[in-house]
Amino acid sequence: MASVLERGREAYRAGRWADARDALEATPRGLRAPEDWERLAVCAYLTGRDEESAAAWESAYYGHLGAGHPAEGARCAFWLALGLLMRGNGARANGWFSRSRTALEEGGILECPASGYLLIAAMLGALGSGDAAGAMDLAVQAAGIGDRHGDPDLRALGTLGHGQALLALGETAGGTAKLDEAMVAVAAGEAGPVTTGIVYCAVIVECMSALDLARASEWTTALSAWCEAQPDLVPYRGQCLVHRSEVLQLSGKWREAVREAQLACELLATPAHPALGRAMYQLGELHRLCGRADEAEASYAGASACGHYPQPGLALLRLRQGRVDAAVTAIRSAAAETTEGLARARILPAYVEILLAAGDVADARRAADELTATASELGSPTLRAVAAHAAGAVLLAEGDAVGALEALHDAAEEWQALEARYEGARTQVLVGLARRQLGDEDAARLDLAGARSTLAGVGAVGELAALDRVAGQASPAAGGLSPREVEVLRLVATGRTNVAIAADLVLSERTVDRHVSNILAKLGLPSRSAATAWAYEQHLV
Repeated sequence: MASVLERGREAYRAGRWADARDALEATPRGLRAPEDWERLAVCAYLTGRDEESAAAWESAYYGHLGAGHPAEGARCAFWLALGLLMRGNGARANGWFSRSRTALEEGGILECPASGYLLIAAMLGALGSGDAAGAMDLAVQAAGIGDRHGDPDLRALGTLGHGQALLALGETAGGTAKLDEAMVAVAAGEAGPVTTGIVYCAVIVECMSALDLARASEWTTALSAWCEAQPDLVPYRGQCLVHRSEVLQLSGKWREAVREAQLACELLATPAHPALGRAMYQLGELHRLCGRADEAEASYAGASACGHYPQPGLALLRLRQGRVDAAVTAIRSAAAETTEGLARARILPAYVEILLAAGDVADARRAADELTATASELGSPTLRAVAAHAAGAVLLAEGDAVGALEALHDAAEEWQALEARYEGARTQVLVGLARRQLGDEDAARLDLAGARSTLAGVGAVGELAALDRVAGQASPAAGGLSPREVEVLRLVATGRTNVAIAADLVLSERTVDRHVSNILAKLGLPSRSAATAWAYEQHLV
């Protein structure tokens, strides 16, 4: 039996988690030292056997206490509690955090790695309650204890928490630097596998949340390599696939992105993982972009059922379906419910797009201005590109083609640097429309054709038909009308009523009224009949 135990220990050192688990489980309980129970707990967790992991941590806890090592027992109680917390078992987790503290108190221990880990638990609570300053103090203390006691896992978790707290305080540069510091440590193999996986996933989530897509892409590649080097690994593989799907989406590799998102949903579904909702939402986004409305609807519903808010994707789906009023209602509600700056920055681009489609240029302008201010404050390249695109779209709708081109060129440069093909193509469409407003039809045709080629290449089926309609329209001279306003004006010129136009374009009568008012204001015309005459003069009908 000793040889089986040694094989288990050797497999653990080699990172063969399933082999180590099997050998340690085959060893009689009486032969397992507390450290062997710890190894079994780690292996069970890494191979997806959460309850077995919890039981092994509990045995390690009692084994250390029985051997007169309360500090080691307290450390095991922490890891047991953290695992429970990550699986949503808050009450049980709190009980084991309390046991960890009690073990230290009864042992008269003031400082040790376990006391630092308990600071990590308190730091998580402070972050969750919005006390970023308190969380930062706790994280710094924890990292300090890790340094003094030579515990790389504690040091990495403390550095991670320090970065998360700085980001929550709005200190983007400092927070990002701390996240990179934590990542360098785990990428170098300084920390154990559980801590390494936690840090990888947490940092990538923070990068995606901050719209720092270049950094997220770099660390996702590193996480993928780490996961692939450990075929037995279960807990981080599903989350890794979600991140990979998001990065592949940005680079225009949508087919591969769909495949990764679908696999993530499968891996995270049984048992249901907290990241399942994010995976379902990501799959919904890809279905929407690829023009698969029914599949997108189902995925957004699944995300919502898992507790993940399905906006702004669902509102954009409604817009694509021609249900403009429903899209406006949904995006206004999402914006009203979202107050934090970065969270709003993920809602506002869709808000601008939807409100422009509804003809409410003034409200779209307010949203675009807020987005520009947020981008200026945070300095994210992705956010700068998003804000410049939104600003250009609003300026175009306002009839300022020159101003629109300036903003859109800024967006195009950022998208090119990020190698974001789809987003770059959408900006190129607006560049073409701005040049068309300025009367440069040849350049406009080239821009629209280039955008079409890219959109077709990535599989953006849902946008191609709309682009083809726009590409075939004549220039509305100096009127500064948006493509939708040109559509409405053409129908006005045929004598249709607003009710009939609403039915033709699948809009509400109120939205058509707004479009007609905007058309008359932009053209400086007093009536529908005058607008009809203008449309004939410009050969729009």
